[in-house]
Amino acid sequence: MSFFFPALASTITVLHYVFVLKPALTEKKPLRSETTNFENASPKYDLVRELGPYCFLWFDLQPEKSLGTIKEQLAAIAPALEQLWKQKEGRIKEFFDVQSQIQKICGEIAGTSEQVGGPIVDEADLSLKKLDEFQSQLQELQKEKSERLHKVLEFVSTVHDLCAVLGMDFFRTVTEVHPSLNDSTGVQSKSISNDTLSRLAKTVLALKEDKKQRLHKLQELATQLIDLWNLMDTPQEERRLFDHVTCNVSASVDEVTIPGALALDLIEEAEVEVERLDQLKASRMKEIAFKKQAELEDIFARAHIEIDPEAAREKIMDLIDSGNIEPSELLADMDN
Repeated sequence: MSFFFPALASTITVLHYVFVLKPALTEKKPLRSETTNFENASPKYDLVRELGPYCFLWFDLQPEKSLGTIKEQLAAIAPALEQLWKQKEGRIKEFFDVQSQIQKICGEIAGTSEQVGGPIVDEADLSLKKLDEFQSQLQELQKEKSERLHKVLEFVSTVHDLCAVLGMDFFRTVTEVHPSLNDSTGVQSKSISNDTLSRLAKTVLALKEDKKQRLHKLQELATQLIDLWNLMDTPQEERRLFDHVTCNVSASVDEVTIPGALALDLIEEAEVEVERLDQLKASRMKEIAFKKQAELEDIFARAHIEIDPEAAREKIMDLIDSGNIEPSELLADMDN
């Protein structure tokens, strides 16, 4: 494998020969027992028995005279062993870093971003193939995180726009979903868990329904205002004071985008005005009705038609006070 190279394999060959084969051949002792002695020769050389999963051991037995003394042989291979240790530690760090990122993203998706401990690296397999598998898994998780973050930001933007139209506190609304969603935290720190996405979706649906109901209520009030204004000949100057209410009288839900257009205080303001005009309606209707009655009496007089003005006025007052007829209907009947 690329992690090891022939020179290192030669080094392992030397160690194996010096500590295992040579003593066994010279003293004619069982090879298995000498293997134990080799393993206990020095902690540093424990690495030799760990190399099995990572490299192919080939044995190139050199003439004894070319090996030199044990001390010389150990001195010669020490740098290679040190380099091997460093490479192994570097590979372990690569695995740890990749697995840590995988663990972190999995925690963010599950909604448990607080990590109890770091990942455990399986030192039995530090091959490039295994590392590539972890890196591929990390790339897939990073893609999923990016898609989730995009959805979260879309939901948050929609919540912001709806809260603006409804006159609601945006920061309070999103913070109730998850504290990380307000603007005080960076984009990468926002929650992307399944629970957060679900709660955001429900919040958007609730706000859209609230917007629909408020618009319906405001349009009813706007219609009542227009009818009352027309009934009582309200001047345009007074009507313009409520343009922000009547401007949406025929608008669809999606067309209402102005901040505060459906705020509760605006709806309450319209309700108070409708109630005020309703209270004025009776007295104004009597005034308007009597005015029309006077016009009718003048018309009858010019036509030489005799009528009972007092009886007509009493009838008008009784109809208005009873509430059994709409003032607009009464005026229409008088016009006819």
